Amino acid sequence: MNKQTNFEGLEVGYDIPALPGMAEADIQTPCLVLDMDALERNIRKMGDYAKAHGMRHRVHGKMHKSVDVALLQERLGGSVGVCCQKVSEAEVFARGGIRDILVSNQVRDAAKIDRLARLPKLGANVIVCVDDLANIADLSAAAVKHGTTLGVFVEIDCGAGRCGVKTAAEVVAIAKAANAAPGLSFTGIQAYQGAMQHMDLYADRKAKLDTAIAQVSEAVEALKAVGLAPELVSGGGTGSYYFESASGVYNELQCGSYAFMDADYGRILGPNGERIDRGEWDNALFILTSVMSHVKADKAICDAGLKAQSVDSGLPVIFGRTDVKYIKCSDEHGVIEDPAGVLKVGDKLKLIPGHCDPTCNVHDWYVGVRGGKVEVVWPVSARGKAY
Repeated sequence: MNKQTNFEGLEVGYDIPALPGMAEADIQTPCLVLDMDALERNIRKMGDYAKAHGMRHRVHGKMHKSVDVALLQERLGGSVGVCCQKVSEAEVFARGGIRDILVSNQVRDAAKIDRLARLPKLGANVIVCVDDLANIADLSAAAVKHGTTLGVFVEIDCGAGRCGVKTAAEVVAIAKAANAAPGLSFTGIQAYQGAMQHMDLYADRKAKLDTAIAQVSEAVEALKAVGLAPELVSGGGTGSYYFESASGVYNELQCGSYAFMDADYGRILGPNGERIDRGEWDNALFILTSVMSHVKADKAICDAGLKAQSVDSGLPVIFGRTDVKYIKCSDEHGVIEDPAGVLKVGDKLKLIPGHCDPTCNVHDWYVGVRGGKVEVVWPVSARGKAY
């Protein structure tokens, strides 16, 4: 695992929500709690799946922003490395011992390019996404300056409508330029269809991926025709990994949320109409919260409001309860509908966040629990690394 965190001088309730060895009941709230058994099951399951289907799995570091979780994914799930979205985020993982890093985004600012080109000196293989020929010269100059090599993925817009080129001709042109540029190495294709990951119906997601796969296949054939067959064709998420695995084109997955799960992902449906949080993946990440007031007979107020979570994908869901419901939040308060008055002040509840990625980014620590005890406390290593 990552070098052991030094807890000396840290006070529970001020610096940190808990310490290893504490009882689960004594964890300070609100904080992020990991069910270690569920987390390990998810990691092993995805690792077994990728191995059985001949796929590499590059986990998405932007989801958990944790070196410790990434190392666990390598150890238990056989992951080959991480995806990151920002250079500073990638540097955290490189410094933490991750040896294969994809910046699955464009890097255009001169200072960021310079820092990116230095990352291989930390011992990591580094790949970056490109969707503009003009980016090649700047990346090449920085790599030559620092005596390093950067891998290049040409990014295809396969439906997300954000970054990426649309045509096979554009893919070939950028790949040729990268292949010829000093300090760069054309490595493959980035083709992640993010817009469809949370579509409810399996058939709707498949239709989107069928279109994307056809587009990617055309680009791969065009690259082969000019002697530039891609080493890696990378993409796939928690809502689509089975489509990329069966495509015959992709050979690397980029799944992230499967390890933790959240309420928004949990509601999407598998091939038989079942929710994916009902057997496919377990909820492993929770916001632990405490009831702080119950002066209204039918409402409990908890200490996890907007500052403890992101609600861009909806409000959290109370784990394991159907008798109470989280219905509203403000900066520091969450309102829980409690029609029968079953909750009391001091009760603790586990909330499944609506969207795990931005929720994790507002916390400093993960508290890993097993058997009613705090087993590990891990820093959110790349929290705030947004540049």
